[in-house]
Amino acid sequence: MSVLHSLGILLLLTAPAVVAALSADGLSLLAFKSAVTDDPSSALSSWSDADADPCRWLGVTCVNTSSSDGLRVVGVAIAGKNLSGYIPSELGSLAFLRRLNLHGNRLSGTVPAALANATALRSLFLYDNRLTGPFPAALCGIPKLQNLDLSRNALMGALPPELGRCKQLERLLLAVNELSGNIPAAVWKEMVGLQMLDLSSNNLTGVIPKDLGKLSALAGTLNLSHNHLSGGVPLELGRLPATVTLDLRFNNLSGEIPQSGSLASQGPTAFLNNPGLCGFPLQVPCRAAPPSTSSSSPPPPLSSAAASNGGAGGARQPIKTSLIVLISVADAVAVALVGVIAVYVYWKVCDRRRAAKGKGDDDEEGRGLFPCPCCIRADACGDSSSECSEHDGKCNGGGGTGGGGTGEAGQLVAIDKGFRMELDELLRSSAYVLGKGGKGIVYKVVVDNGTTPVAVRRLGGGAAAPERYREFAAEAGAIGRVRHPNVVRLRAYYWSADEKLVVTDFINNGNLATALRGRSGQPALSWTLRLRIAMGAARGLAHLHECSPRRFVHGEVKPSNILLDVDYNALVADFGLTRLITIAGCTDVYSVAGSGGIMGGALPYARPAALMDKSGAYRAPEARALGGSQPPSQKSDVYSFGVLLLELLTGKSPEHASPSVSSSSVPSLLGHNGQRELEQQAPELVRWVRQGFEDVRPLSELADATFLRDATARKEVVAAFHVALGCVEADPERRPRMKAVSESLDKIGA
Repeated sequence: MSVLHSLGILLLLTAPAVVAALSADGLSLLAFKSAVTDDPSSALSSWSDADADPCRWLGVTCVNTSSSDGLRVVGVAIAGKNLSGYIPSELGSLAFLRRLNLHGNRLSGTVPAALANATALRSLFLYDNRLTGPFPAALCGIPKLQNLDLSRNALMGALPPELGRCKQLERLLLAVNELSGNIPAAVWKEMVGLQMLDLSSNNLTGVIPKDLGKLSALAGTLNLSHNHLSGGVPLELGRLPATVTLDLRFNNLSGEIPQSGSLASQGPTAFLNNPGLCGFPLQVPCRAAPPSTSSSSPPPPLSSAAASNGGAGGARQPIKTSLIVLISVADAVAVALVGVIAVYVYWKVCDRRRAAKGKGDDDEEGRGLFPCPCCIRADACGDSSSECSEHDGKCNGGGGTGGGGTGEAGQLVAIDKGFRMELDELLRSSAYVLGKGGKGIVYKVVVDNGTTPVAVRRLGGGAAAPERYREFAAEAGAIGRVRHPNVVRLRAYYWSADEKLVVTDFINNGNLATALRGRSGQPALSWTLRLRIAMGAARGLAHLHECSPRRFVHGEVKPSNILLDVDYNALVADFGLTRLITIAGCTDVYSVAGSGGIMGGALPYARPAALMDKSGAYRAPEARALGGSQPPSQKSDVYSFGVLLLELLTGKSPEHASPSVSSSSVPSLLGHNGQRELEQQAPELVRWVRQGFEDVRPLSELADATFLRDATARKEVVAAFHVALGCVEADPERRPRMKAVSESLDKIGA
């Protein structure tokens, strides 16, 4: 009997010890495991009450606190696991929790108000679930909450006035929900640190609050698209920073678009599908209301004074409608006449300037009296060599056809006057093979008695019909008219039945791919040089997009197509090359366009296989879909530049941790499934950096360690990371224009 009694006491003493073995944080996490009804990938299988603490569980991060509590949970990241269930209120008892990332699951129910008890929380990512209920206003009571992403759920109801208590928020993303009612007006002036706001794809109504213009820290895109907003575009939105891109598409806005501040630099995409909007930049003129021809109300009675003064002649008669129309027509004719005179004088000045430039050398060729008309509004287009096209008045980014921009097949045709050379002289000059790839061979040719090197690219014989020469000449002429300090310049071209050549400036310091990864024995690029390279490349691409004759799309933005001069200024190379090769009849275009970007480059093409930058790794998800058959766009150029910028920041190649993701199918829409599919098609580097920011990892884990010793550099690096992440948005419409990217980097560099 005594033995049984002793055994019972032992069991009583042992049982509580087993139950109490797990820490309080672990018990809170087990409450979440219990709330999960379906775990198809067994993501929570390692969560067990037999452990002393949860710090070894999948997705759980712990740190040692300064108190005597020991290890405490600071991060929970169980994302993209297709978990079903709900979010329990017990997670609010995690006193040291800094980030909670449960996005990409199938969690339902409401966001528990008890999460506000986790007062250390800084980042809450619950997007892409099935959450319902109203906006969780209680979360605004968390004093350190900076990132709140509840997009792609089913939240309902109006945005509450309590949103104004979220003064510390930096990112508020509520897109693709079922929110309704007006956007509250008085809350935004309190959110002085808000950098990103996305309320798109909801059922919001009413007018756009004027206080949104007070978000001075805003960057990237202010997205209010796909709602039912009405009224006009507030003039106060012009107070937003110049780097902000508006997205007001698919609403019921009306009236004239104000042309003040940052509103004046927005493109037409920002205002599309608002039938009532008019004015620049839309191609919809604003027509004045027609004068009234009748009045339904009787005239006001005469006062006694008026009756006495007009006793002899009666009351003063109003101006007749016909007279009003006559005056309006006369004013319109006068304005039109003044406009015709102004245009005539303008073209006379352009002709005189063109004639005067014809007498000077090539350096004087681009110093015009007036800025290019299409570039007046854009600093990114501030190319001093811009001039007016003789034919259409468009921005040609520089000199016209130069010294014989037109010619016949079998002649070396110079694009500008600064290139004076015959074909025989070019063939007799000293030539050095720089590289060979696909059907293109690049030579360095020294002309003018050894003083002027140029790069000559042989496109091959091709099988193009002779009548395509005019098309080739027009395309080469358009490329040659692009003049910008950060764009490689096309000097001349040659076409014959068995030979096609293009001649460009020779850039003598190689390309960015080699500078980043291929020069043994040389120190790594400093942050100052990397920022200079990024700024220069962005300016060059912005010029191609905004100010070139045909608003060029590059289509192959990658490090080997960014050439460097001796001062590490970046020059964008190889734009338009794919089109020239296609016209010339060469096959296997991508093998040429992606063969190293050596058009104008100085370093030898032969490099280790590890240095070859795969063009597919830099292409946007929509351009990689269906085997890359979809033509590139300016927004896909922005994505490619974002990947390039992330490579500059991290020092890692786009596919640094895993093979490239298959892109055998294209999503039909950017909803729950389509958005996730595009995100999964992103390069490994993009997914890795985005995950790092969501998990609030230290900057030292993400950025290249060579330039983090300077505190000033750290701030600039963080800002550049945000610019890059904006560029690599999965949805093309959420990416900024290249001009806005360039302005953001210039602001960082300043």
